[in-house]
Amino acid sequence: MPVEGAVGIEGKVLLPSPPPHIAMLRFSQNAGFPAHAAPFDVDVVCLEGSGFVLVGEDSYPFRAGEQVRWPANLMHRLWTESEPMTTLMVELGSWDAT
Repeated sequence: MPVEGAVGIEGKVLLPSPPPHIAMLRFSQNAGFPAHAAPFDVDVVCLEGSGFVLVGEDSYPFRAGEQVRWPANLMHRLWTESEPMTTLMVELGSWDAT
């Protein structure tokens, strides 16, 4: 966090590294970040509002109360269209670990 190319997202780190790294992300309308992969699993919970989630090549609506896991090394993305969304993101690894 942050992802290059992200638009309309405010982030607040709740638990910094070492892992797990936990952050709250607030997406305005028409916000999001480009698809990318991480070298670790990431859990995401939609706390408020709704948007969309990409996991690999499949995209789905993502609404308050739902959660998703992005497996390591798989392309993923979050974005909004007509409604804002607040998420809790839990990164289960470190970008520094190689």
